[in-house]
Amino acid sequence: MTIADEKVVSLTYTLTVDGQVKDQTTQDNPLEFIFGLGYLLPKFEDNIKGLKVGDRFQFTLTPEEGYGVYDPQSVVDLPKNIFEIDGKIQEDLLVPGNTIPMMNQAGGVIPGKVVSVDAETVKMDFNHELAGATLNFAGEITGVRDATDKELTEGLHGERAAHNCGGDCSSCGGGCH
Repeated sequence: MTIADEKVVSLTYTLTVDGQVKDQTTQDNPLEFIFGLGYLLPKFEDNIKGLKVGDRFQFTLTPEEGYGVYDPQSVVDLPKNIFEIDGKIQEDLLVPGNTIPMMNQAGGVIPGKVVSVDAETVKMDFNHELAGATLNFAGEITGVRDATDKELTEGLHGERAAHNCGGDCSSCGGGCH
């Protein structure tokens, strides 16, 4: 069976950036996803489409094909008081380098990295941690099967059912990609 839309794909991979391993899966803990539903980067899926179990792959994605170019406008100063819970600022969260889940205007959750903190503001970086990076993938396809109707509706782990978007998480702000 070959990789095509609505197939459950299992694979192992190593992601390197500038010669450093940034992410890796193993035979014991492979990446598993439904192909063609937007779970992975589109160009990643383009590079593995048509492969079958046992096929190896190796490809590079440019920043534009990956997580985009680094956008300085995605680094913003936020008022410190928005980090209050029950009237108290959560100082233990506001540590440079910490990643804090924040909500965007569409109600979706996006991670923000604390850059700096002063008396009145918190500087947050909302760029993806791999924005601007050239991504080098190498791996092997370990499984391909038809997705069940339930998996197509709810996702492999129920993630699509958790949103009020009918499974099209691009319309609700994400959280399952």
